[in-house]
Amino acid sequence: MKRFSEKYIIAKDMEWEELGGGVSRKFLGYDNQIMMVRVKFDTGALGSPHQHFHTQATFCVSGKFEFEIDGEKKIIEAGDGVYIEPNLLHSAVCLEEGELIDTFSPVREDFLSGDGVSYFGDKKA
Repeated sequence: MKRFSEKYIIAKDMEWEELGGGVSRKFLGYDNQIMMVRVKFDTGALGSPHQHFHTQATFCVSGKFEFEIDGEKKIIEAGDGVYIEPNLLHSAVCLEEGELIDTFSPVREDFLSGDGVSYFGDKKA
């Protein structure tokens, strides 16, 4: 398995990876220590409750989302950020179509292998 991304990732030249449930993504860079992912949500799309050992920081590029982290709900919009400590139960529902930039440390190995998308619905073949 490749352990790092290309130096330059030109998003317009990439296809969206459909994850099902109105969610798709593009990998924007990663190595063993960090990963950045652009995630597109249709209105009503859900990131079901889940947790992982990775630290996560998310930037809302566009749209409106209701996040729930460790039982606390908050609505975020374009320009807002979210910080999720390791192992905290969290979820999100897209209230208005939009995009998030998710960053993880360390890299999400499950994303690279294709195993870690169950909380976005069924991955299309």
